[in-house]
Amino acid sequence: SPRGLGLAGENESWSFGEGAGFYVDATEEPWSRNYRMYSWVAKELPDLIRSRFPVDHGRQSIFGHSMGGHGALVIALKNPGMFRSASAFSPICAPTRCPWGTYAFERYLGHNQEIWKDWDTVELLKKQAGDVPMLVDQGSEDEFLKSGQLRTDLLQDVVKETSSPAEIRMQTGYDHSYYFVGSFLEDHVRFHDHYLRERD
Repeated sequence: SPRGLGLAGENESWSFGEGAGFYVDATEEPWSRNYRMYSWVAKELPDLIRSRFPVDHGRQSIFGHSMGGHGALVIALKNPGMFRSASAFSPICAPTRCPWGTYAFERYLGHNQEIWKDWDTVELLKKQAGDVPMLVDQGSEDEFLKSGQLRTDLLQDVVKETSSPAEIRMQTGYDHSYYFVGSFLEDHVRFHDHYLRERD
């Protein structure tokens, strides 16, 4: 998220505001002018990369951790055909049904909870079973899993119901840390490599 804007309330919590934009395009003041992380990642950043580097824009993948994992999955689902694969570590799977998400969405997106569903992996999969292959790793000892913030259980349920091409792995003994990410990062690189190398 943007830093140093001086907006009232942008530093009231580490899970909201500066550094915690939830990868949405905010519609509510004072956030709507600058908190447009979805557009930045899904549109502006790919265009910038294509303009500066000799990349094959038809072969892209996306991944992230925690709130970034939420962002990666939502961006992939909202843009069918844009990414060959998507993966996440410890993503916030259903922000419309966890305290972090409902607090942030009301401020960024307003009171209409139907609009919130457009920024929720579980709700997006309910509407349109995704066809992008996904890999999700979650630590069994993650404090945010235990406190009900991540809602991996809801993602597991909707993947089963919709037969979406997603693998959700519970990694025993791991928490929410970068050590967890580092421990399984190679798996994710190999996962994306497989789909990026596939012939059209």
